Amino acid sequence: MAPAPPTKQHTVVDSPYGPLTLVATDGVLSALYMTDQRHRPPEETFGVPDPEPFGEVVRQLTEYFAGDRTAFDLPLHLHGTPFQRSVWAELLRIPYGETRTYGELAEELGKPGASRAVGLANGKNPVGIIVPCHRVIGASGSLTGYGGGLDRKQRLLAFEGGVPGLIAPRADLMKRLYQ
Repeated sequence: MAPAPPTKQHTVVDSPYGPLTLVATDGVLSALYMTDQRHRPPEETFGVPDPEPFGEVVRQLTEYFAGDRTAFDLPLHLHGTPFQRSVWAELLRIPYGETRTYGELAEELGKPGASRAVGLANGKNPVGIIVPCHRVIGASGSLTGYGGGLDRKQRLLAFEGGVPGLIAPRADLMKRLYQ
């Protein structure tokens, strides 16, 4: 007998960066998508609407957006190739308020010539913000691409203080939104 297909659920929460769609696979966060995000799958693949599996995710996102959390402590169900998962694991090691280049990530993975492959894997990250693909920049310091849009990437980096000179969203407004 074949194993049962995974159970999927989703919910939509507000954020300072627009609505975020959270998807769980078998009760574990497997995706966080922004509106108009590149590589966002069709909504019918997100499963049934159900906010129940997302209580802790929403709590930690609220703390993050209020400026009270700099790292997430959540179980993740990341579906991708072994190389993609290794890139995503490396993204989780980039501290809040810091950035890395695609080349630096490739070096850290022991694949110094793979910066383009790292960029492609970074772009396929299914759990934006929590798996901080926005913290990866070009070798020249340019923002380069971001599945959620360069404006959101700029605002996220400014909020975290990862790129000098960017204008951060007002922290007092964010605290009011999430209290």
